[in-house]
Amino acid sequence: MRRALTFQCEGSACAATVDSAAGATGLLIVSGGNEVRTGAHDGMARIAARIAAAGAPVWRFDRRGVGDSEGANRGYAGSGPDIAAAAAAFRAACPGIRRLVGFGNCDAATALALFGKPAGLDALLLANPWAVETPDDLPPPAAIRRHYRHRLRAPGAWRDLVVGRVAFGRLARGLIRAARPPRTNALAD
Repeated sequence: MRRALTFQCEGSACAATVDSAAGATGLLIVSGGNEVRTGAHDGMARIAARIAAAGAPVWRFDRRGVGDSEGANRGYAGSGPDIAAAAAAFRAACPGIRRLVGFGNCDAATALALFGKPAGLDALLLANPWAVETPDDLPPPAAIRRHYRHRLRAPGAWRDLVVGRVAFGRLARGLIRAARPPRTNALAD
């Protein structure tokens, strides 16, 4: 049975739909981009109905500022509170849930990778996660360090340095980035 309801996220009412089932594992569907909870061409609603018919309850929601939900749209990068509030509301609405799995496509998959664990999700299904781009044209610090370790052993690199065939601005930016401590969030690099 499908029910429409709302839950609160940081003072905003968010729209949600639950497809009820008796199973102890629930599926939390996070929509990508500015897509509403029904999904493109009603795809997520159809998936939810099939999964619920197989015995697992399914929760779909519109994050703040999208679809029928109030508030400002903060994009996938600001959706951590929305995912956490949706997970808590799902558990409250379906108290028989013992295990909660998050499913997302594209930037919703990336949002789940970033915020799923803090939201209390037990497992994630990530389809086509969106790769987070760095704000400049430099590779991650580990790649820069590996490159310079190799180049420092190459005689041609020293010759290029002496005769001025080195882009000193890029070299300086690379060395600054390489000196950064490793990040705990692998998606940020």
